[in-house]
Formats: sequence, structure tokens, C-alpha cells
Amino acid sequence: MASQKILVVDDSPTERFFLAELLARKGYTVITAENGQEAIAKAKTERPSLVVMDVVMPGQNGFQVTRTLSRDPETQGIPIIICTSKSNETDRIWGLRQGAREYLVKPIRPDELLARVADLAH
Repeated sequence: MASQKILVVDDSPTERFFLAELLARKGYTVITAENGQEAIAKAKTERPSLVVMDVVMPGQNGFQVTRTLSRDPETQGIPIIICTSKSNETDRIWGLRQGAREYLVKPIRPDELLARVADLAH
């Protein structure tokens, strides 16, 4: 498991730290990005096993980044878990339509996130 690399994308330093620490304690290698442009670049260069994606960010939002990554032949095989404060069912459906494999609402329950990561990371 330690060889699995997770890309955490969130514009909040607090959220990035919380998610990165949670995953690192479980043995994952964690890389981070604070915006969509950085996330797309790191997904292409770092080849993570999985992406944990926020939605509300400056510039490209997480839905746009998810759509970009899931439609690019270079990155389309990387599963994406959206973790956002957007809790409407329409947001969840939209996120999944953009290519996300899971949609979790903040505040994230650590056990739920870790279970989803374990299911999807390869």
C-alpha cells in the first residue's frame, strides 16, 4: 500500500493538511495541489493512484478539473473522489457525471474517506 500515491487537491491549507496527514498515517504517499491548474499538471507528471478533489476553488473548480482529468487519455484511468461542502443531490450527480467515482460531503468522516480510498486506489 505504501507505494500508492494520492493527490490531494484543495485550496484550503487546513483541509490539505488534514487530508494529507490522514492518508499519510495509513501509509499512502501524498502529494498536494492548491488549485485546478496545479492538480492537472501534477496528475500528468506524478501519476497518482487516486485524486481527492475539492470543488470550490479559485480558477477552475473541482468539477471542471474532474472533467478535464477524466476525459484526457493520459489521466482518465485515475479515479477521483470529490470531497466538498456542496451537499445538494444535484451537485453529487453533476460531480459523478464529470467522471468522479465517489462524492463525499465535508466535513469528511475519516473512516469513510479511507474506505473509499482503499476501494479505488490501484
